Amino acid sequence: MADDVRSMTAELVRDPTSLVFLRLGEVLRAEGQVDAARKVALTGLERNPNLADAHDLYARILVDASELDYAQRVWESVLQIDPRHQGAHKGLGFLHYSRGDLDTALDHLELAVAADPTNQNVVQALQAVRDVADSLTAEEPVDAFAGFEGQDRGILLVDSQGRALAGRVMTGEGHDGTDAVAAHLVGVTQEMVRTARMLKLGDWQWLVVEGTDGNAHLTAPSGDSLLFVVRGRDVPAGRLALLADHAGDAARTWLAAQRP
Repeated sequence: MADDVRSMTAELVRDPTSLVFLRLGEVLRAEGQVDAARKVALTGLERNPNLADAHDLYARILVDASELDYAQRVWESVLQIDPRHQGAHKGLGFLHYSRGDLDTALDHLELAVAADPTNQNVVQALQAVRDVADSLTAEEPVDAFAGFEGQDRGILLVDSQGRALAGRVMTGEGHDGTDAVAAHLVGVTQEMVRTARMLKLGDWQWLVVEGTDGNAHLTAPSGDSLLFVVRGRDVPAGRLALLADHAGDAARTWLAAQRP
């Protein structure tokens, strides 16, 4: 590790504009050299004031130094540069969780997962905070899709931020893919809206995807929610659309009951 520090330091001497300072700062953090890491990060920030990753590095160093309020302000400044920056949302989620503000922590972690649903560390962090929040909830939620075939594996209702509201989706290997799918659906919908607008097609109504392992149907039962229904290849598109229509009715009824 010391050789890595020396080589990266030498590179910075040769080229002060090199972004190797990001990796150098991380290595110094890992070695517990907080003061040295801070110096590297601040020098990098002077040369790259609009680089979101540089501010993110500095915020994590501030957490190492127990300067949590300062770290929060820095992460908030990162989101002004890049509102979808995963590191900033993850860091703010950690800070709010450590203060007991579970709702705000969940908001940031959900946005972090939406930025990159493949990052398993963030997905697991989100699930851990959700488990804590669920354990503090006394009232047992009503299942929006009670009685629907496949309610525990192939129907999912999510909100506009990619948070699963009801139902569940299982992968072909039998793993729970609910959080990853929920986050991904928001990005898919944003792309559909953008494409429809570019092609002047009007508002999108539904999306059907036929895959090698199954067929999927996506629609919006309300203005702030998405409904995803997936079934095997043996379920034709027409039957899938009918099932999605019935599930949409159930989702609207359930959503109406949740609102004050």
